[in-house]
Amino acid sequence: MKTAGEHYTFELSDKVTRKKVTFKNRYGIELAGDLYLPENSGNEPLPALAISGPFGAVKEQASGLYANQMAERGFAVLAFDPSYTGESGGEPRHVASPDINTEDFSAAIDFLGLQDNIDRDRLGIIGICGFGGFALNATAVDKRVKAVATTSMYDMSRVNAKGYFDATTPEQRTQLLEDLSRQRWEDAAEGTPALAPQGLPSEIKGDEPQFVKEYFDYYKTDRGFHERSINSNGSWTMTTPLSLMNMPILTYIKEISPRPMLLIAGENAHSRYFSEDAYKEASDPKELMIIPDGVHVDLYDRLDMIPFDKLEGFFKKNLGA
Repeated sequence: MKTAGEHYTFELSDKVTRKKVTFKNRYGIELAGDLYLPENSGNEPLPALAISGPFGAVKEQASGLYANQMAERGFAVLAFDPSYTGESGGEPRHVASPDINTEDFSAAIDFLGLQDNIDRDRLGIIGICGFGGFALNATAVDKRVKAVATTSMYDMSRVNAKGYFDATTPEQRTQLLEDLSRQRWEDAAEGTPALAPQGLPSEIKGDEPQFVKEYFDYYKTDRGFHERSINSNGSWTMTTPLSLMNMPILTYIKEISPRPMLLIAGENAHSRYFSEDAYKEASDPKELMIIPDGVHVDLYDRLDMIPFDKLEGFFKKNLGA
């Protein structure tokens, strides 16, 4: 049931229940999540999934929509806000970290494995957009995760370190690091980190890159706007790129094997190459699924394009559901 002040970008299924939960990660940060359960799940322990993303989004957007759909299909699902964002704790606000955001997934696995109605031997992860990369990194290090799927995956360390399509030159990288390094002195003097400009414009003029128009259509319109979403209504700290530029998150992707991986991307997504390259680097068992005519944000909320039947079959097979 909705209570006053709640805002979700999708309707809760009448076959699903949702309740707010909190749990702490290894760094003591309290994370906020929504636990979705099938309405009539009986007494048998359920297989469960942890879901987060996109990067800069909140659990009331795409990750909650996914959780709602997967709970309809018989899974317990935890959609959560990453550290420093949404309703989760952590100061300062609007910071990302390759280590802590990877840890957030493992903390979600901690929580799920302690629930009486969940089978801790049947746990999986779904990562959307930038949290697709963190999901793969978490699965590599956390052997409790039995299967992982990503949609519209970004490797946030790669895109920060090298730019889109690895177009950043060594000189440009050096200059950016010079600027961000000096920004640290300004932040230290102020006692609080400066925020970068908003990543999306307040209006579309028509000459923006196509993917910016697509992001705007999701985050800045009634379709996907949420007041707590950084992409809808805020910005990251200026120095957020520093650790991402210095710590590659997919170094150990081969160590996901022999656990299965499913990578899903839109045919026309600007981000498609992240999934394709991760697929090349990963060891079997692995599968790459390309959605015909799909763009990046289609896999946030387009129920006619997100392959939920495929995700259901993948996790039921690999979690023994």
